[in-house]
Amino acid sequence: MTLEDLGYNSILENYRKENNLDSFEVGRVISEHKERYIVKTDINEFDAELIGNLRFAAKSRSDFPAVGDWVAISKYDEGKALIHSIYPRNSRIERQAVGKFGEKQIIATNIDYGLIVQAVDRDFNVNRLERYLTICNAAKVNPVIILSKIDLINESKLKTILDKISERIKNVQIITISNQTHLGYKELITIIKKGKTYCLLGSSGVGKSTLLNNISGKQLMKTDSISLSSSKGKHITSHRELIILENGGILIDNPGMREIGIADTKSGLEVTFDALVKLSQGCKFKNCTHIKEIGCAILEAVEKGEIDKDSYENYLKMESEKEHFESTIAEKRKKDKDFGKMIKNYKKDRKSNKY
Repeated sequence: MTLEDLGYNSILENYRKENNLDSFEVGRVISEHKERYIVKTDINEFDAELIGNLRFAAKSRSDFPAVGDWVAISKYDEGKALIHSIYPRNSRIERQAVGKFGEKQIIATNIDYGLIVQAVDRDFNVNRLERYLTICNAAKVNPVIILSKIDLINESKLKTILDKISERIKNVQIITISNQTHLGYKELITIIKKGKTYCLLGSSGVGKSTLLNNISGKQLMKTDSISLSSSKGKHITSHRELIILENGGILIDNPGMREIGIADTKSGLEVTFDALVKLSQGCKFKNCTHIKEIGCAILEAVEKGEIDKDSYENYLKMESEKEHFESTIAEKRKKDKDFGKMIKNYKKDRKSNKY
């Protein structure tokens, strides 16, 4: 295996030389377990941890390595290594950290394609698809929608679902598959290219791990039986992990996400809801909220049936989440700044009292 098989490229190599990292080995984070990392190089895998300076210099969780990151490491024992530096990320998929206001959680980094997996039975939800599309678009990651478990519904129901998606989501590839019969896998495998990184996204029980096992032809991830009462697979994946496939594709499996909180993803919303954004340029007022203003081009389009009402309401909800997140970030920064000033003044007063 070479570093190129892991996704390494000339941009990363130039960064290595320009920043005097030649004395360190290059590796990619393939797994993370509470600030302990498995780093894969071209010849080995290492149990790695951060050096003290890198740990203490981190201002937020996003300054720590994540699955998909390229890092500079040094070996210090058999199978052990220290992480000295994190290479720049060309993309990072992230969401609001669950239960932590004003903080982000990185799902994966250096991703080329986001494979949004949604089951066509009880899990299917277009609003949720738009949320995943938004975090992919914000990261400038190419989204692909994968509809799983098509063996559980008839062709008429599947057509209804596809029509519903096409009404609201444009220019995104959709692949329909069955993990049981492998229908659709031929098309799925054709999009997985050597050296490209794909991140599996979706709720628990939609079949992401089974999909990965089927693509690889190996039992790489644990799976469980389908619940007879809910027709859902039981959640098994507990951590993110990067897998190298035999055809050279690189896949990252993820635990199922119940919540997909939107962070400061203005660009993501603009791409996902581009039709709404274009319409907003025709609003009478520049600061139009698109909720009740007279002369709102979006409201007029919704009333005429030119824009799907559910999509419009989903956009407003995510826009509100984005604004709340941004205001929380601003409030947090102000508190940190005020606290810093207080500490600085305290030290200054102590120094003055000594003399």
